[in-house]
Amino acid sequence: MPEILIHVPEGLSDRLDKALAALAPEEAALSRSRLAKLIAEGAVFGPSGAVTDGKSKVEPGEYAIDIGEPEPLEAQPEDIPLVIVHEDADLIVIDKPAGMVVHPAPGAPNGTLVNALLHHCADSLSGIGGAARPGIVHRIDKETSGLLVVAKTDRAHQGLAKQFADHSAHRRYLALAHGLIDPADARLRGLPGLAFEAGGILRITTMLGRHPSDRQRQAVSFDRGRHAVTRARLVEAFGAPPSAMLVECRLETGRTHQIRVHMAHAGLGLVGDPVYGGARRPSAKALGAQAAAAMLAFPRQALHAAELGFEHPVSGQMLTFASPLPPDMAALLEILRTGPDGPS
Repeated sequence: MPEILIHVPEGLSDRLDKALAALAPEEAALSRSRLAKLIAEGAVFGPSGAVTDGKSKVEPGEYAIDIGEPEPLEAQPEDIPLVIVHEDADLIVIDKPAGMVVHPAPGAPNGTLVNALLHHCADSLSGIGGAARPGIVHRIDKETSGLLVVAKTDRAHQGLAKQFADHSAHRRYLALAHGLIDPADARLRGLPGLAFEAGGILRITTMLGRHPSDRQRQAVSFDRGRHAVTRARLVEAFGAPPSAMLVECRLETGRTHQIRVHMAHAGLGLVGDPVYGGARRPSAKALGAQAAAAMLAFPRQALHAAELGFEHPVSGQMLTFASPLPPDMAALLEILRTGPDGPS
Protein backbone atom coordinates (compact mmCIF):
# COMPACT_ATOMS: atom_id res chain seq x y z
CA MET A 1 0.00 0.00 0.00
CA PRO A 2 1.33 3.50 -0.77
CA GLU A 3 2.25 5.46 2.31
CA ILE A 4 3.50 8.91 3.20
CA LEU A 5 6.17 9.46 5.85
CA ILE A 6 6.07 12.63 7.95
CA HIS A 7 8.69 13.64 10.49
CA VAL A 8 7.39 15.61 13.47
CA PRO A 9 10.14 17.72 15.07
CA GLU A 10 10.74 18.13 18.79
CA GLY A 11 8.84 20.93 20.47
CA LEU A 12 5.68 20.75 18.36
CA SER A 13 2.62 20.61 20.61
CA ASP A 14 -0.32 20.89 18.19
CA ARG A 15 -3.14 18.38 17.99
CA LEU A 16 -2.34 15.44 15.75
CA ASP A 17 -4.56 16.14 12.72
CA LYS A 18 -3.54 19.80 12.57
CA ALA A 19 0.17 19.01 12.86
CA LEU A 20 0.18 16.28 10.21
CA ALA A 21 -1.86 18.41 7.80
CA ALA A 22 0.64 21.26 8.18
CA LEU A 23 3.72 19.02 7.79
CA ALA A 24 2.47 16.82 4.95
CA PRO A 25 3.77 17.61 1.44
CA GLU A 26 1.26 19.80 -0.39
CA GLU A 27 1.28 17.38 -3.31
CA ALA A 28 -0.17 14.67 -1.06
CA ALA A 29 -3.43 16.68 -0.87
CA LEU A 30 -3.91 15.68 2.78
CA SER A 31 -6.50 18.06 4.22
CA ARG A 32 -7.43 17.87 7.91
CA SER A 33 -10.74 16.26 6.96
CA ARG A 34 -9.02 13.57 4.90
CA LEU A 35 -6.49 12.99 7.68
CA ALA A 36 -9.31 12.70 10.23
CA LYS A 37 -10.86 9.97 8.11
CA LEU A 38 -7.56 8.12 7.73
CA ILE A 39 -6.91 8.37 11.48
CA ALA A 40 -10.38 7.00 12.24
CA GLU A 41 -9.75 4.13 9.83
CA GLY A 42 -6.53 3.19 11.66
CA ALA A 43 -4.32 4.15 8.72
CA VAL A 44 -1.96 6.44 10.67
CA PHE A 45 0.95 5.03 12.67
CA GLY A 46 3.11 7.13 15.00
CA PRO A 47 6.17 6.51 17.13
CA SER A 48 4.00 4.60 19.65
CA GLY A 49 1.95 2.67 17.10
CA ALA A 50 -1.46 3.20 15.51
CA VAL A 51 -3.26 6.44 16.40
CA THR A 52 -7.04 6.78 16.31
CA ASP A 53 -7.72 10.18 17.88
CA GLY A 54 -6.99 13.17 15.67
CA LYS A 55 -7.48 15.54 18.59
CA SER A 56 -4.70 13.96 20.64
CA LYS A 57 -1.36 15.70 21.06
CA VAL A 58 1.20 14.92 18.40
CA GLU A 59 4.43 13.13 19.39
CA PRO A 60 7.87 13.91 17.98
CA GLY A 61 9.16 11.29 15.59
CA GLU A 62 8.15 9.50 12.40
CA TYR A 63 4.54 9.05 11.32
CA ALA A 64 3.47 6.75 8.49
CA ILE A 65 0.15 7.37 6.75
CA ASP A 66 -1.27 4.53 4.66
CA ILE A 67 -3.25 6.38 2.02
CA GLY A 68 -4.50 3.20 0.37
CA GLU A 69 -4.52 2.32 -3.28
CA PRO A 70 -5.01 5.25 -5.65
CA GLU A 71 -8.49 5.95 -6.94
CA PRO A 72 -9.23 5.03 -10.56
CA LEU A 73 -7.57 7.65 -12.71
CA GLU A 74 -9.95 9.97 -14.53
CA ALA A 75 -7.31 11.90 -16.44
CA GLN A 76 -6.77 10.59 -19.94
CA PRO A 77 -3.47 10.15 -21.79
CA GLU A 78 -2.82 12.87 -24.36
CA ASP A 79 -0.08 13.02 -26.96
CA ILE A 80 1.42 16.32 -25.84
CA PRO A 81 5.11 17.00 -26.60
CA LEU A 82 7.40 17.00 -23.57
CA VAL A 83 10.92 18.36 -23.12
CA ILE A 84 12.54 15.45 -21.25
CA VAL A 85 15.81 16.35 -19.53
CA HIS A 86 16.35 12.95 -17.91
CA GLU A 87 14.48 9.67 -17.64
CA ASP A 88 15.18 6.31 -16.05
CA ALA A 89 13.13 3.45 -14.61
CA ASP A 90 12.30 5.40 -11.44
CA LEU A 91 11.80 9.03 -12.39
CA ILE A 92 11.57 11.57 -15.17
CA VAL A 93 12.71 15.21 -15.18
CA ILE A 94 10.70 17.58 -17.36
CA ASP A 95 11.41 21.13 -18.55
CA LYS A 96 7.86 22.51 -18.41
CA PRO A 97 6.84 25.38 -20.68
CA ALA A 98 4.93 28.36 -19.33
CA GLY A 99 1.20 27.94 -19.82
CA MET A 100 1.05 24.23 -18.97
CA VAL A 101 -0.86 23.19 -15.84
CA VAL A 102 0.85 20.41 -13.87
CA HIS A 103 -2.18 18.31 -12.95
CA PRO A 104 -5.91 18.23 -13.80
CA ALA A 105 -8.17 20.42 -11.70
CA PRO A 106 -11.53 22.15 -12.10
CA GLY A 107 -11.19 24.43 -15.09
CA ALA A 108 -8.20 22.49 -16.47
CA PRO A 109 -9.29 18.86 -16.94
CA ASN A 110 -6.94 18.18 -19.83
CA GLY A 111 -3.89 19.48 -21.62
CA THR A 112 -1.90 19.12 -18.40
CA LEU A 113 1.52 17.69 -17.67
CA VAL A 114 -0.18 14.67 -16.09
CA ASN A 115 -2.13 14.01 -19.31
CA ALA A 116 1.13 14.16 -21.26
CA LEU A 117 2.93 11.90 -18.77
CA LEU A 118 0.16 9.30 -18.90
CA HIS A 119 0.72 9.06 -22.64
CA HIS A 120 4.51 8.99 -22.40
CA CYS A 121 4.89 6.73 -19.35
CA ALA A 122 1.78 4.56 -19.80
CA ASP A 123 1.18 2.80 -16.46
CA SER A 124 4.59 3.52 -14.94
CA LEU A 125 3.77 6.47 -12.66
CA SER A 126 3.71 6.44 -8.88
CA GLY A 127 0.19 6.15 -7.40
CA ILE A 128 1.01 8.09 -4.25
CA GLY A 129 -0.18 11.39 -5.70
CA GLY A 130 -3.71 10.03 -6.05
CA ALA A 131 -6.03 9.94 -9.02
CA ALA A 132 -5.39 13.44 -10.28
CA ARG A 133 -1.67 13.67 -9.48
CA PRO A 134 0.09 10.40 -10.29
CA GLY A 135 3.83 10.73 -9.77
CA ILE A 136 3.68 14.42 -8.89
CA VAL A 137 6.23 15.08 -6.14
CA HIS A 138 6.29 18.88 -6.39
CA ARG A 139 4.85 21.38 -8.82
CA ILE A 140 5.38 24.78 -10.37
CA ASP A 141 2.67 27.25 -11.32
CA LYS A 142 0.98 27.16 -14.71
CA GLU A 143 2.73 30.30 -15.95
CA THR A 144 6.10 29.44 -14.40
CA SER A 145 8.50 27.62 -16.70
CA GLY A 146 11.25 25.18 -15.88
CA LEU A 147 12.30 21.97 -14.21
CA LEU A 148 10.37 19.48 -12.13
CA VAL A 149 10.83 15.81 -11.31
CA VAL A 150 8.08 13.19 -11.50
CA ALA A 151 8.20 9.77 -9.81
CA LYS A 152 7.54 6.65 -11.83
CA THR A 153 7.58 4.27 -8.84
CA ASP A 154 6.23 4.52 -5.29
CA ARG A 155 9.73 3.97 -3.91
CA ALA A 156 11.04 6.91 -5.90
CA HIS A 157 8.06 9.05 -4.86
CA GLN A 158 8.69 8.39 -1.16
CA GLY A 159 12.41 9.11 -1.48
CA LEU A 160 11.91 12.30 -3.44
CA ALA A 161 9.09 13.52 -1.21
CA LYS A 162 11.34 13.08 1.82
CA GLN A 163 14.04 15.23 0.22
CA PHE A 164 11.58 18.00 -0.58
CA ALA A 165 10.16 17.77 2.96
CA ASP A 166 13.55 17.94 4.69
CA HIS A 167 14.78 20.67 2.30
CA SER A 168 17.70 18.64 0.96
CA ALA A 169 16.44 18.95 -2.63
CA HIS A 170 18.07 21.92 -4.37
CA ARG A 171 15.93 24.40 -6.33
CA ARG A 172 17.16 27.60 -7.97
CA TYR A 173 14.84 30.00 -9.76
CA LEU A 174 15.55 33.04 -11.91
CA ALA A 175 13.09 35.93 -11.97
CA LEU A 176 12.77 39.43 -13.38
CA ALA A 177 11.42 41.75 -10.71
CA HIS A 178 10.70 45.37 -9.93
CA GLY A 179 12.96 47.25 -7.54
CA LEU A 180 16.39 46.37 -6.23
CA ILE A 181 17.82 44.12 -3.52
CA ASP A 182 20.15 46.44 -1.64
CA PRO A 183 21.48 45.62 1.87
CA ALA A 184 21.69 49.37 2.53
CA ASP A 185 17.97 49.83 1.87
CA ALA A 186 16.41 50.85 5.21
CA ARG A 187 12.95 49.99 3.88
CA LEU A 188 13.89 46.38 3.25
CA ARG A 189 15.65 46.09 6.60
CA GLY A 190 12.56 47.40 8.38
CA LEU A 191 10.05 44.95 6.92
CA PRO A 192 8.94 42.04 9.15
CA GLY A 193 10.38 38.69 8.16
CA LEU A 194 13.26 40.16 6.13
CA ALA A 195 16.94 39.93 6.97
CA PHE A 196 20.21 40.11 5.05
CA GLU A 197 22.77 37.32 5.08
CA ALA A 198 26.38 37.28 3.93
CA GLY A 199 26.84 38.16 0.28
CA GLY A 200 23.87 40.53 0.20
CA ILE A 201 21.39 37.66 0.18
CA LEU A 202 17.89 38.67 1.25
CA ARG A 203 16.29 36.03 3.50
CA ILE A 204 12.49 36.16 3.69
CA THR A 205 10.94 34.11 6.51
CA THR A 206 7.18 34.12 7.13
CA MET A 207 4.19 31.87 7.40
CA LEU A 208 2.14 31.40 4.23
CA GLY A 209 -1.53 30.48 4.07
CA ARG A 210 -4.74 31.11 2.17
CA HIS A 211 -5.70 34.74 1.78
CA PRO A 212 -8.59 35.48 4.17
CA SER A 213 -10.87 36.89 1.46
CA ASP A 214 -9.54 35.34 -1.76
CA ARG A 215 -9.11 31.58 -1.62
CA GLN A 216 -7.19 31.54 -4.89
CA ARG A 217 -4.35 33.58 -3.40
CA GLN A 218 -1.73 33.01 -0.72
CA ALA A 219 -0.90 35.58 1.93
CA VAL A 220 1.95 36.32 4.31
CA SER A 221 1.23 35.80 7.99
CA PHE A 222 3.25 35.51 11.18
CA ASP A 223 0.79 33.52 13.29
CA ARG A 224 -0.85 30.97 10.98
CA GLY A 225 -0.15 28.89 7.89
CA ARG A 226 3.02 27.05 6.87
CA HIS A 227 6.59 28.05 7.58
CA ALA A 228 8.23 29.41 4.42
CA VAL A 229 11.79 30.57 3.68
CA THR A 230 13.05 32.13 0.44
CA ARG A 231 16.55 33.47 -0.24
CA ALA A 232 16.92 36.05 -3.01
CA ARG A 233 20.16 37.37 -4.52
CA LEU A 234 20.62 40.20 -6.97
CA VAL A 235 22.18 38.97 -10.21
CA GLU A 236 21.91 42.05 -12.42
CA ALA A 237 20.35 45.49 -11.96
CA PHE A 238 18.77 47.64 -14.68
CA GLY A 239 18.04 51.34 -14.97
CA ALA A 240 19.48 54.60 -13.77
CA PRO A 241 18.66 54.65 -10.94
CA PRO A 242 18.23 50.84 -10.75
CA SER A 243 14.56 49.96 -10.70
CA ALA A 244 14.41 46.42 -12.12
CA MET A 245 16.55 43.35 -11.66
CA LEU A 246 17.36 39.79 -12.55
CA VAL A 247 17.21 37.91 -9.27
CA GLU A 248 18.13 34.39 -8.18
CA CYS A 249 15.75 32.78 -5.69
CA ARG A 250 16.49 29.63 -3.74
CA LEU A 251 13.75 27.76 -1.91
CA GLU A 252 14.29 26.31 1.53
CA THR A 253 10.61 25.37 1.63
CA GLY A 254 8.22 24.89 -1.27
CA ARG A 255 4.86 26.49 -0.58
CA THR A 256 2.22 27.45 -3.12
CA HIS A 257 3.21 30.70 -4.93
CA GLN A 258 6.03 31.11 -2.39
CA ILE A 259 8.50 33.16 -4.44
CA ARG A 260 5.77 35.36 -5.89
CA VAL A 261 4.22 36.10 -2.48
CA HIS A 262 7.54 36.62 -0.70
CA MET A 263 8.92 38.96 -3.36
CA ALA A 264 5.68 40.96 -3.29
CA HIS A 265 5.88 41.13 0.52
CA ALA A 266 9.34 42.68 0.11
CA GLY A 267 7.96 45.23 -2.37
CA LEU A 268 9.87 43.49 -5.18
CA GLY A 269 6.99 42.00 -7.17
CA LEU A 270 7.75 39.90 -10.24
CA VAL A 271 7.38 41.41 -13.68
CA GLY A 272 4.13 40.28 -15.31
CA ASP A 273 2.61 38.76 -12.17
CA PRO A 274 -1.14 39.46 -12.47
CA VAL A 275 -1.94 38.31 -8.93
CA TYR A 276 0.87 39.55 -6.70
CA GLY A 277 2.74 42.01 -8.91
CA GLY A 278 0.64 44.98 -7.85
CA ALA A 279 0.04 48.11 -9.89
CA ARG A 280 3.70 49.13 -10.02
CA ARG A 281 4.61 50.75 -13.32
CA PRO A 282 8.20 50.63 -14.58
CA SER A 283 9.90 53.98 -15.04
CA ALA A 284 10.49 54.87 -18.68
CA LYS A 285 12.93 57.56 -17.53
CA ALA A 286 15.06 55.09 -15.54
CA LEU A 287 14.79 52.07 -17.83
CA GLY A 288 14.08 53.53 -21.25
CA ALA A 289 10.74 53.61 -23.03
CA GLN A 290 11.30 50.30 -24.83
CA ALA A 291 12.20 48.40 -21.66
CA ALA A 292 9.34 49.93 -19.64
CA ALA A 293 6.85 49.03 -22.37
CA ALA A 294 8.22 45.48 -22.64
CA MET A 295 7.90 44.98 -18.89
CA LEU A 296 4.30 46.21 -18.93
CA ALA A 297 3.46 43.92 -21.84
CA PHE A 298 5.09 40.78 -20.44
CA PRO A 299 2.20 38.27 -20.34
CA ARG A 300 3.12 36.09 -17.36
CA GLN A 301 5.08 36.14 -14.12
CA ALA A 302 8.72 36.25 -15.19
CA LEU A 303 9.78 33.21 -13.16
CA HIS A 304 11.78 30.20 -14.31
CA ALA A 305 12.81 27.06 -12.40
CA ALA A 306 16.39 27.09 -13.67
CA GLU A 307 18.09 24.38 -11.59
CA LEU A 308 16.99 21.25 -9.78
CA GLY A 309 19.19 18.92 -7.77
CA PHE A 310 18.47 15.86 -5.64
CA GLU A 311 19.82 12.47 -4.66
CA HIS A 312 18.44 9.70 -6.85
CA PRO A 313 16.03 7.90 -4.49
CA VAL A 314 17.09 4.44 -5.67
CA SER A 315 20.73 4.64 -6.85
CA GLY A 316 21.83 7.32 -4.36
CA GLN A 317 23.59 9.26 -7.14
CA MET A 318 23.52 13.05 -6.84
CA LEU A 319 21.80 14.57 -9.86
CA THR A 320 21.68 18.22 -10.92
CA PHE A 321 19.84 19.60 -13.93
CA ALA A 322 19.83 23.07 -15.46
CA SER A 323 17.45 24.82 -17.84
CA PRO A 324 18.27 28.00 -19.80
CA LEU A 325 15.94 30.98 -19.66
CA PRO A 326 12.98 30.50 -21.99
CA PRO A 327 12.84 32.73 -25.09
CA ASP A 328 10.32 35.22 -23.66
CA MET A 329 12.35 35.95 -20.52
CA ALA A 330 15.64 35.97 -22.46
CA ALA A 331 14.21 38.53 -24.90
CA LEU A 332 12.99 40.79 -22.08
CA LEU A 333 16.37 40.51 -20.38
CA GLU A 334 18.14 41.69 -23.53
CA ILE A 335 15.78 44.67 -23.82
CA LEU A 336 16.45 45.61 -20.19
CA ARG A 337 20.18 45.46 -20.86
CA THR A 338 19.94 48.11 -23.59
CA GLY A 339 19.33 50.72 -20.89
CA PRO A 340 17.60 54.09 -21.19
CA ASP A 341 19.97 55.22 -23.94
CA GLY A 342 19.41 52.20 -26.17
CA PRO A 343 22.06 49.80 -27.53
CA SER A 344 25.62 50.96 -27.06
